[in-house]
Amino acid sequence: MFLTNRFFGIFGVVIALFALAFPFAWLFPVAQAAIVGALALALTDFLYLFWRRPELQAKRILNPIFSLSDPNPVEIYLENKTSMHLHLKVTDELPEQFQRRDFEIGLPLNPGAAYTIRHELLPLSRGIYNFGAINLFISTKLGLIERRLIVAQPQEVAVYPSIIQMKRFELRAMRQIAHETGIKKMRRIGHSYEFDQIKNYVSGDDYRSINWKASGRRNALMVNQYEDERSQQVYCLIDKSRVMRMPFDGLSLMDYAINTSLAISNIILRKQDKAGLFTFSDVIGATLKAERDSGQLHRILEALYREQERPGEANYELLYEAVRRLIGMRSLLLLFTNFESSYALDRALPTLRRLSSFHLLVVVFFENTDIKALAQSEVQQTEDVYRQTVARQFLQEKKEMVQKLKQFGIQAMLTKPQDLTLNTINKYLELKSRGLI
Repeated sequence: MFLTNRFFGIFGVVIALFALAFPFAWLFPVAQAAIVGALALALTDFLYLFWRRPELQAKRILNPIFSLSDPNPVEIYLENKTSMHLHLKVTDELPEQFQRRDFEIGLPLNPGAAYTIRHELLPLSRGIYNFGAINLFISTKLGLIERRLIVAQPQEVAVYPSIIQMKRFELRAMRQIAHETGIKKMRRIGHSYEFDQIKNYVSGDDYRSINWKASGRRNALMVNQYEDERSQQVYCLIDKSRVMRMPFDGLSLMDYAINTSLAISNIILRKQDKAGLFTFSDVIGATLKAERDSGQLHRILEALYREQERPGEANYELLYEAVRRLIGMRSLLLLFTNFESSYALDRALPTLRRLSSFHLLVVVFFENTDIKALAQSEVQQTEDVYRQTVARQFLQEKKEMVQKLKQFGIQAMLTKPQDLTLNTINKYLELKSRGLI
């Protein structure tokens, strides 16, 4: 049983009446009548709530798998099977990872009525999330006393890399059209090397594709049609060392890379290429050889779900040895890492150059959006000038790192964490359309 604010308000007025009855004796009978009335109301409310247990049904409905960094729907179904007009306050015991203790929804529930509460949860870490009980605080129209009913409904949910994001980008990549700001139709440069068919020329076809022999036989212009080469190997290499623990918008850089790896692997398989996975830090983590069978995406998803950041430094020599040992043919390597200084890049550069001599290497690292915001902020004091100068030097150093990688023939991409998936997919489609893989 819980006493409400209305209860304390009413009895506070009664106490005030008794206090005023000392200087004003005529208020004493009024105070006596008021306390008798208040006690009668409280007793009526108590008996109405506790005479028998209200028949209420509460059920939490949610997906067995949540997507990392995406809003995941949760529903709480409520049904009043009594003849009482009730008011409910519903509190759901959310998993500790959300650190929320303020979830409370109030609603009236008429006799025989049913209602569904809908809300969304945004998980920012992978793993198992445990939901507890649903607490129902019941009150009547008097609203002096609340009765709590605990509906035990323990549920366990696994938070996987973003499946929602994977499906969303799959549709855009297969159409090569995007509808968000900053995404445009991919320009296909040149031809792929795999012949598909000969078809009639239509306005807009590349005149360089005209097949003159077939045109002479048919007495009409015919063009060669090509399709993307298939069965090419593409590996996602994820650095899980301490540099990837840096958070942006509550999500670590490694989790951004994991979400992107799942999305790009799905598109690789849809394009009939082979997708593989490497994770590394001071030790080699998950290794999945590039395959194209129906279970490969599930294997990649499970491997990414289990990966955790490590506190040590990335060992690029170890990565080089593992790649040379396990990857035989020339492949596209998408390396997700982060370099915060030219010194860090210089240490890894000799190994990256050796990798680039055997494979097509794309180094993907991150732009520090917080420092960029500081560099673009309004200057108000002299100290702000110094801070902005340092921030701009840091941003310029990042751009110079991109140029240094390109000087040695290594593909490089500097991207904001939130744009990582989009830019990586566009880079893959660009390299594939240019026939560089």
